[in-house]
Amino acid sequence: MTEPNTTRPASNDDIAALSFEEALKQLEEIVDNLERGDVALEKSILIYERGEALKNHCEKLLQSAEDKVEKIKLNREGSPVGTEPLDPE
Repeated sequence: MTEPNTTRPASNDDIAALSFEEALKQLEEIVDNLERGDVALEKSILIYERGEALKNHCEKLLQSAEDKVEKIKLNREGSPVGTEPLDPE
């Protein structure tokens, strides 16, 4: 695994532009690096914070996708008549 890029902005502003797949890939790399334990403490803190931001971004993208998922409503004859949320809460 490659080590996460350490030249990224400290504010992690670049994360908002990442796709779910890109963010997840970076998050997996961070987890791998932290689990190996061969990263200096200061760098561990920085990549952990980035990992948190990536996790939050992924959760936000997943929630957005879930909000768009709908099921088709059928009338008594079985014809589609519209949509409704898949999991109304």
